[in-house]
Amino acid sequence: MKKIEAIIRHFKLEDVKNSLADQGIHGMTVAEVRGFGRQKGHSEMYRGTEYAIDFVPKVKLEIVCTADSLKKVIDIILQTAQTGNIGDGKIFITDLSDVIRIRTGEMGEDAI
Repeated sequence: MKKIEAIIRHFKLEDVKNSLADQGIHGMTVAEVRGFGRQKGHSEMYRGTEYAIDFVPKVKLEIVCTADSLKKVIDIILQTAQTGNIGDGKIFITDLSDVIRIRTGEMGEDAI
């Protein structure tokens, strides 16, 4: 089993969610996050004064899937979230040793 963490732009969230749902991938966790990479923030004007915004707002998706569906999920995120500009985000993939569904006690792939 794999855990995919994708940091994407806010306005791409619905597109990614709908594309994943269309392909039968339904479970995910979403959190609003802030950070920076090569984009290095930006400046904004407020009442005539310029302010530096160091941390750019993004959305973090967490998706747990089987190793068999990993490539499909990654391809969907890449195709849907990509704009071609700096700041599109990152995808992190980690191995999971186990998953347990709290309600039923199911373990492993049955719990996904």
